[in-house]
Amino acid sequence: MKKVEAIIKPFKLDEVKEALHEIGVSGITVTEARGFGRQKGHTELYRGAEYVVDFLPKVKLEVVISDDLAERVVEAIAAAAQTGRIGDGKIFVSPIETALRIRTGETNEDAI
Repeated sequence: MKKVEAIIKPFKLDEVKEALHEIGVSGITVTEARGFGRQKGHTELYRGAEYVVDFLPKVKLEVVISDDLAERVVEAIAAAAQTGRIGDGKIFVSPIETALRIRTGETNEDAI
C-alpha cells in the first residue's frame, strides 16, 4: 500500500477530486494548510502599507491506495493540479505498513 500526499492550490481541489474519482479512488482526506516553498510568499499593499504574506493558503490531500494504483494517482493529481505557475505544489509517496478499518476490523488492502 502507498500513501500519496499532495499539497496543491485550493482552487484546484475540485478538479483533483474529479480526476481521482475517475480512476477509482474512493477515499480522500483534505486538510487546509498554509505554507511556502521556493516562492517565499509575496508582498501585498494594504491601506498604503506594504507587508509580506509568507504563508500562502494551500490544501493538503492524503490518499491511501494499493501499490498498483500509485502511479496513476500521482499522474492524475499532477495533471489536474497543474497551472504552470509557481506554487502549484508537491506530491509525496510513502509506503504504508498497516491499515485497519476500526468499525469492522478489516486490515490492509481490505481496509482501504
